[in-house]
Amino acid sequence: MNDAWPPIPKPRPVGLRAISVHAGPCARLALRSGTFWIVMAGAIAALLVTAILVLFRYVDPPVSALMLTQRLSGIEIDKRWMPLSRVSPNIVRAVVLSEDNRFCDHWGIDVGEMRAAIDKAEREGTDALRGASTISQQVTKNLLLWPSRSPVRKLLEIAITMPLELIWPKSRIMEVYLNIAEWGPGIFGIEAASRYHFNKPASRLTQREAALLAVSLPNPFERVAGAPGPGTQRLATTIERRMAVSSAARFTCVLGGRS
Repeated sequence: MNDAWPPIPKPRPVGLRAISVHAGPCARLALRSGTFWIVMAGAIAALLVTAILVLFRYVDPPVSALMLTQRLSGIEIDKRWMPLSRVSPNIVRAVVLSEDNRFCDHWGIDVGEMRAAIDKAEREGTDALRGASTISQQVTKNLLLWPSRSPVRKLLEIAITMPLELIWPKSRIMEVYLNIAEWGPGIFGIEAASRYHFNKPASRLTQREAALLAVSLPNPFERVAGAPGPGTQRLATTIERRMAVSSAARFTCVLGGRS
């Protein structure tokens, strides 16, 4: 009598592994080749994005994805690049306090703000998610990506923002942001915005004017900095008060000794 235990059956392969086991050599090679080309495409895309980020670390971008979108819509573009050293520190302080309070502290993604925005979006709708976008994320979106609220675009935005923060210093991120942000129909960059709304160069912006421009950024078509309504005025007053009491250390990563 044989008392040996019967052999334990091997688990049956499932999914792609099952196809690979039961298919012929050609099919298995095709599966491996498909995976290879997917990996290769991802690696090439990552290298291309890195090359673009390195280039724009030193070269001012001639155009952004958002500008191209506007041009394709038939909107005439007014843009004037202005170095950060020739921009009033008032607009830097106002934009940080209005758009990204922890700009000098985070690494491109403000996890705390993102969690709070997701909780708020569950209660109030997806529009609340805008509050989770840091200035760095907005640079990524406006410069390189398409205007959309799709999950794919958001994931790409996060994926590109992290190397951007490694390659660019905070001052460069702010400089590009101020020069590609839209402040009205076809009005791109702080210099064009300052002249359009206040008929003066960006170097001479007052605290009030800077606050009005900063709070108009979420929707510059409805919040017109040069002709603000009561709601925009109230928001600007709040930012002005915060500018008056905020420590210079909050802006040191951008302004340095100009704070």
